[in-house]
Amino acid sequence: MSIDRPTGPFREGDRVQLTGPKGKLHTITLRADGELHTHHGVLRHGELIGRPDGSVVTNSAGHEYLALRPLLRDFVMSMPRGAAIVYPKDAAQILAEADVFPGAVVVEAGVGSGALSLWLLRAIGENGRLVSFERREDFAEVAQANVETFLGKRPANWDVRVGDLAEELPSALAPASVDRVVLDMLAPWECVDVVADALTPGGVVLCYVATATQLSRVAEYIRGTGLFTEPDANETMVRGWHVEGLAVRPDHRMVAHTGFLIWARRLAPGAIPPEQKRRASKSSYGDEDVELWTPGAVGDREISDKNLRKRVREAQRAADGARLAAEGRGGDDADGPA
Repeated sequence: MSIDRPTGPFREGDRVQLTGPKGKLHTITLRADGELHTHHGVLRHGELIGRPDGSVVTNSAGHEYLALRPLLRDFVMSMPRGAAIVYPKDAAQILAEADVFPGAVVVEAGVGSGALSLWLLRAIGENGRLVSFERREDFAEVAQANVETFLGKRPANWDVRVGDLAEELPSALAPASVDRVVLDMLAPWECVDVVADALTPGGVVLCYVATATQLSRVAEYIRGTGLFTEPDANETMVRGWHVEGLAVRPDHRMVAHTGFLIWARRLAPGAIPPEQKRRASKSSYGDEDVELWTPGAVGDREISDKNLRKRVREAQRAADGARLAAEGRGGDDADGPA
């Protein structure tokens, strides 16, 4: 019986997170002849292979390192990036607010570096289906390598398509067949109409946007279609705490605003929602407003081609190591449960 859970002794090809002197982190892929060289000495990978998760090993200079398989949140924060990632705090809220459930059919755009794809794949389980759209082929390559690195294989229920969701979604999935749609893109309002056609009645569309101007335009567009419930919006801030004896206080640093979430549910065909009484507000847009949503204005950062090629290579090397580890697990599991 094949077991995909990342448990048991460390094996060649496993990703391992090492915590060394002063709490410094190193993430390595185990190789039989591999070595970690730091200012504090050399740690041979062979010292880790065969040891259980959570072991402490000593390098050539006598410094101790705690070895753990990285959790998903650890992995997404350190994996090669083609585009900015969805932070774990936002990914958790996306799964909750969109109510992503086992067996769901989910559409995602864009893929970025694959961080959100990993969370969605875990939530839908083996019986679900994830269809991810990404306009840039190089970003899609990084995302696929990252997912394969963490899972040790390419999920059979994950379909990655390079292209524009607005153009490709109608031919990729039947109307009213999608349970959840998550849009992580610069201008999600451009895709709301095709998303409405793809969603099953009661299905959820959720958009992840960076700025208040984007948030406003998405909300007004969703309202304007008349096809969804009144949209809800929020942002998530997580503040860590320092807890040591009587020294209990908030951390001095935190990742504050990363993005806004806005979501709504698909109405049944022909349904008209009860009228919502709201104060009058500016709901039309002129050229000066549209200018505020250009990539540069909303902080969309471009990665250089050279840097991106480097990250593609890093992601692919990590995926090769994960495949090697998976093949090793397959051999061990051939005669029965691990």
